[in-house]
Amino acid sequence: MLLEALSSAILGLALAWAATHRLPHRLPARPLVLSTGVAGALFGAFVMHSALDAGHLLLVLLGAVIVSVASLSLLLRPSGRLRRRSATA
Repeated sequence: MLLEALSSAILGLALAWAATHRLPHRLPARPLVLSTGVAGALFGAFVMHSALDAGHLLLVLLGAVIVSVASLSLLLRPSGRLRRRSATA
């Protein structure tokens, strides 16, 4: 279980680091993004480990990646070029 937790934390950190380098203009402060990626991965690993029990390392890591990406996507801000004018303006 320690290997699952450590692996999922490293995966979450790597995903969050990649997101901060790929989309820095659409994300908030870097410490928030990095901690959200790690926390999402750890939570995903916990949920998958609870559902599947021990012995399914790849599935647990897959669940960690999915929850980490989902939590990072919640931090994204809309890009500035998609602003639309309202019908009343």
